[in-house]
Amino acid sequence: MTAPEENRTTRRRAPAMSPEQRREMIIQTAIPLIAEYGAAVTTSKIARAAGIGEGTIFRVFADKDELLQACMAEALSPEHAVRELDAIDLSQPLPDRLAEAAEALQAHMSRMGAIAGSLGHRGGKHPGTVRGAGRDESTTRIREALAELLEPDKAALRRPPEQIAALFFGLLFTQPRTDDEPDLTPQELVEFFLHGAIAEGAK
Repeated sequence: MTAPEENRTTRRRAPAMSPEQRREMIIQTAIPLIAEYGAAVTTSKIARAAGIGEGTIFRVFADKDELLQACMAEALSPEHAVRELDAIDLSQPLPDRLAEAAEALQAHMSRMGAIAGSLGHRGGKHPGTVRGAGRDESTTRIREALAELLEPDKAALRRPPEQIAALFFGLLFTQPRTDDEPDLTPQELVEFFLHGAIAEGAK
């Protein structure tokens, strides 16, 4: 049977990734596997999930330990969280903006906790990020992105957006957990933050 004309021609191959693009792809593939399997995850499992040969991993990483360190750094990086905060529609009401921000930052914290817990934080030191940000810089960048979300309502705020952003960020990271009460939803947390602990109509 004669093959269709399009099958007889040479198929176009997808553009080759640069080493940096391939490195990023491997890291993003490895992170959920590390969250599930911890440091015991094999490079062969990561390669299968990424759809590449295992040898490709070692063309961009010296060894498995370097890959794990890069995944730890990426999980702690503020880049993804900051991008999500920057993408929030500023035309929305403030409670909706903050609820979206809370969801994005809670996901960021869960990701950090899963990777740090799976890898035992590998010595307990913050390794920075693939883009060079350490813990203090990461916190600053997230607070700045939160302050931008507050800027449209600056005139209605009791404190400068930067201070409100720092308070909101602190509340997200220190939300108390109890065995008999479920965690607050992002909407409940925002309502509590904006309106306080006193129920409406209470004296």
